[in-house]
Amino acid sequence: MFYGILWLLVNAAGKLFFRYRVVGREYVPAQGGVLIAANHASYVDIPFVGGSVRRRMWYLGRQDLFLPVVRPILQWLGWIPIRQDRLDRDGFGKAIRLIQEGKVVVIYPEGTRTADGALRRGKPGVGIIVAETGCPVIPAYLAGTKEALPMGARWVSRHPIRVTFGAPIDFTEAAQRLSGKEFYQHVSRTVMGRIADLGQVAPPADPVERRSAALSRKAE
Repeated sequence: MFYGILWLLVNAAGKLFFRYRVVGREYVPAQGGVLIAANHASYVDIPFVGGSVRRRMWYLGRQDLFLPVVRPILQWLGWIPIRQDRLDRDGFGKAIRLIQEGKVVVIYPEGTRTADGALRRGKPGVGIIVAETGCPVIPAYLAGTKEALPMGARWVSRHPIRVTFGAPIDFTEAAQRLSGKEFYQHVSRTVMGRIADLGQVAPPADPVERRSAALSRKAE
């Protein structure tokens, strides 16, 4: 009931102050385990993804995000704390179990917020979850959240916010020919590419391309 009340409040406040819109809501299935992968530029990403569809969601996030006194409440609401200094088997294990139980889990493949809003390379976590569950990945792009609450800001600005979902990505065929790190990287690159397409923004730069560009500039 409490989650439902928060959902109503987010939608009401979103429409009143942020001209909140959701595009592609039909791509999120009404039932069954699924992983939503979204870009991450602001703390308000979490409530606005959560308010986008009428299903309860669980969210992977850094373990140091919130004060200790509120962490139990936020975990009850759906936050799954993840350590960043190593592969957090407990956190990812919980996400995997939830998907296997037919729940919706949200992951931000970049691992943290981006200060300038530009997409960063995805980390292997999204690939690990897909490898263990075989679930589809629904890409999502959040527009306007960085402007509404950029890093370092104390107050929220009234800026339009839009959440756009894309068609589910099925990695069944890729899992038959790739494994381990190679599969994780394929999933991560594919997902971040689809997120970029939804937002009509530049995809994350490939590290090989970045090194080549840097060498070219040095040679000049």
